[in-house]
Amino acid sequence: MSELEFIADQIKRSFDGEAWHGPGLMEVLDGTDAKTATARSIPGAHSIWELVLHITGWERVMIRRIVERKVATLSDSENFGQIVTTDESAWQAAMKNLRSTHDELVRLVSNLDEARLNEQVPGKDYDIRFMLHGAPQHAAYHGGQIALLRKVS
Repeated sequence: MSELEFIADQIKRSFDGEAWHGPGLMEVLDGTDAKTATARSIPGAHSIWELVLHITGWERVMIRRIVERKVATLSDSENFGQIVTTDESAWQAAMKNLRSTHDELVRLVSNLDEARLNEQVPGKDYDIRFMLHGAPQHAAYHGGQIALLRKVS
């Protein structure tokens, strides 16, 4: 297995399941409805919905950094998103956007030239390898938060 195949596999596992640490992000989110996703069960904590928007946003940033080879980040307001409508169809749209963004990232990584792993991420002091190894860590970290939020909802 090449390094890129390994990275893509780890990104998939942390998202869809069969990761060594436990359930993948989508397994943790399975069965979450809009009411649960918007709940503020822990004062000062983000909602599940905000965390989904955050994960989606940062996966989109990784894609932009690789494809456009330009500095990319999220503004403070984009970091955890703007939830305008809290009905079930809006929640399902957020989940669909998470899935499509994630699938795009996996496709990009799976087709990336391995030499690009050593390229510095524009505006950062680390390379694409470091950033991509962080993707499954990011999903696992926030998946743990979501699991706790679901327990207290």
